[in-house]
Amino acid sequence: MSIEIEKNMQSKTGLKTEQMVLNMGPQHPSTHGVLRLELEIEGEIITKVTPHIGYLHRCFEKHTEAMTYTQVIPYTDRMDYLSAMYNEFGYAIAVEKLLGIEVPERVEYIRVIMGEFQRIASHLVAIGTYGLDIGAFTPFLYCFRDRERILSLFEKTCGARLLYNYIWVGGVSHDLHPDFIREAKDFVKYFKPNIKELNDLLTMNKIFIERTANVGILPVETAINYGISGPNLRASGMKWDLRKNDTYSIYNKFDFEIPVGQSEIGTVGDAWNRYYIRVRELEQSLRILEQALDQIPEGDVTSAIPKRIKPPVGQVYSRVENPKGELGYFIMSNGSTSPFRVKVKGPSFVHLGIMNELCKGHMVADVIAILGSIDIVLGEVDR
Repeated sequence: MSIEIEKNMQSKTGLKTEQMVLNMGPQHPSTHGVLRLELEIEGEIITKVTPHIGYLHRCFEKHTEAMTYTQVIPYTDRMDYLSAMYNEFGYAIAVEKLLGIEVPERVEYIRVIMGEFQRIASHLVAIGTYGLDIGAFTPFLYCFRDRERILSLFEKTCGARLLYNYIWVGGVSHDLHPDFIREAKDFVKYFKPNIKELNDLLTMNKIFIERTANVGILPVETAINYGISGPNLRASGMKWDLRKNDTYSIYNKFDFEIPVGQSEIGTVGDAWNRYYIRVRELEQSLRILEQALDQIPEGDVTSAIPKRIKPPVGQVYSRVENPKGELGYFIMSNGSTSPFRVKVKGPSFVHLGIMNELCKGHMVADVIAILGSIDIVLGEVDR
C-alpha cells in the first residue's frame, strides 16, 4: 500500500488500517451461480464490491439471429431457468405484438396459470436458498418439497420439469391434462397453510431477523435510478407491478394486491423486506390462481398458432412482470423468418449492478445476506 493511502486512512479513522482485496466466488456456494465478487475491505468492513460476470455466457441474443422465431423459445427457457415458463410468456407476447395476432381466451388463462405457478416455484427457490445462505437448512427442504408439486403439474402438462418449450407464439403446444385443474386446485388448498408455517419457521425467526433487518437498505430513489424492478423495487416502498401498472394478457380480470415494503421489522428497502415481499407475493399468486382456475373457459389452444412466422419489417418492445422483475424483449424484424436482432432486458443483470451500493459499509458476512436478498440467476445475467 502507498504511503499516501496509508496516511489518508490514518487521518480518517485514527487507526492504522490496511486495505485488502478478497475474492468471493465463483466457487463460493453462496454466489448463486458462477459469479465472482471482488471485495475491497478494510478489516471486516466493505469499501467496494465489483461483480465479475461472464462465467456462464449462453450467447442467447446472438443465437437468435440464426434461429426461426419458433426455434428461439427453448433458448428463452435457458436464461432464467427458474422462471422458464415466464421467459416464454414474455417472448410470445412480443412476437404476437410484432405479428398483430390475438390468441384465444383459453390460451390467455393457461398462460396466466402457468406464469403464476412459475412465480410461486421461483420464489420458493429464492426463499429456501436464502435461508440456506444464512444457515437455516429446514426451510430449504420445506420450500423444495412444495416446489416439487408445482414441477409435477408442469411435467404432467408438457413433459418437462425445468425447461418447458410450452408457450408458443399464438398459443401453447397442447391443452391441459384432464386432471390438471383438479390437481392445481388441490395444490392451492394445500399450499395456503404452508405460508404460515414458513413465516413461523423463518420469517419471524430471531436470528434470521438479526441477520437481515437494516442490512443492505435500498432507498426508493436509488432503486429507481438503478432501474430496479419487481420484488426488489416493491420492497423499497414503490407500488409498481406491470401486471397492474402496464397490464398485459388478462391480468386486468383478476383481483389481487401489490405488496410493498414495511417498517414493522427493520427498515423499508432492507434485506428482510426483500425476502418478505416474496413471501407475501406467494399469497397474491394463489389469489390469481384461484380466480383463473375457476374462470378458465373451453376452447382450442392451437387455432391461432401460425404455420409460418414471417413478420413484416419493423421492431417491437414488450415487457412482462416475471418473478424477478421487469423482463423486456426488443425484437427487430427484417421481414425474414429469423429475427434480425433480439435484445433482452433481464432483471437479474440490472439488479446485480446495485451490489456495490448496498454493500458499502457492511461487514463481509453481510454480503451473503445482501446478494441472496436480490435473487439473481446467472443464466440471465450472462445471457
